Amino acid sequence: MSVDKRKRFILIWLAAFGLLLSGCAGEPFAEGDSAPDERASVEERSAEEQSSELDIGQTVRLSGQAGNVLAADSLAVSEIPAYSGSPYISVNDNIPLFTDEELVQNSFETYSELDGLGRCGAAYANVGTDLMPDEKRGSIGKVKPSGWHSVEYDMVEGNSLYNRCHLIGYQLTAENANEKNLITGTRYLNTEGMLPFENMVADYVKETKNHVLYRVTPIFEDDNLVAGGVQMEAMSVEDKGEGILFHVYCYNVQPGISIDYATGESRLDQNEAVHNVTSDTVYILNTNTHKFHKPSCSSVEQMKEASAEEFTGDKVELDSMGYEPCKRCNP
Repeated sequence: MSVDKRKRFILIWLAAFGLLLSGCAGEPFAEGDSAPDERASVEERSAEEQSSELDIGQTVRLSGQAGNVLAADSLAVSEIPAYSGSPYISVNDNIPLFTDEELVQNSFETYSELDGLGRCGAAYANVGTDLMPDEKRGSIGKVKPSGWHSVEYDMVEGNSLYNRCHLIGYQLTAENANEKNLITGTRYLNTEGMLPFENMVADYVKETKNHVLYRVTPIFEDDNLVAGGVQMEAMSVEDKGEGILFHVYCYNVQPGISIDYATGESRLDQNEAVHNVTSDTVYILNTNTHKFHKPSCSSVEQMKEASAEEFTGDKVELDSMGYEPCKRCNP
């Protein structure tokens, strides 16, 4: 066989062998990692347990790959279903978009710079006990996030429609008046959407002393000043998601109130406005305790008939009469 023919034969053989190897090789994984099938079963089991515990509704699936950056693929507004009564929904089968390289065992926190409209971006942290607060939260009232309005509605818990919502909760990273970590969020988003997940992470870190990789991304449509909601991702590091694993979207809504997300202005829904005119100005007084209640309050049923008195008017008048609002129904 000539030299040229021998060279050509060797090149052809090497190419064929390379193709054979590429077809048979599996995805490599680092020493100490679970094998792919084993890791998938852990993630599926954790996602199922978390979904059951928190009653996560329908799922949004994301396309694309996550990168080892502050903000991975964020939800497109067109991918988000309209709010239908649940404060949050599952995203990407409840699996966050972190890469293996991000699962480090040292604590850190980082926050995006505000954009040209003064809006927050993603907040990203590896939560450990060393980041958690050891003192009471300080004042954050001086911060006015994009779209901020001080507005009150009787129907909202605590009356204030908007809260200064921490992207990463104070109980996780001890951030107070950090403007890069505070958005204009409804009371409903704060307490019904985000808080259950924040509590879950805080409890896990305190109990295990492990770390939780945690990212919260506010989702704004176009140039809106108020986010339509937040995307929350979390994964416990040392056990690779066996303890904490979730990926959800929480709606920045307040049932019964319409919000203009471009400006932050709001109004009562028409049906709710009618409800307020016809019944919210009617209170039941307890002449013994000097508390006033909504007619539907459970305390009214327990009230002695001789102490119950119906009143129609406003709360300013009741205050001047020495009556205080019931803490149970918050009239």
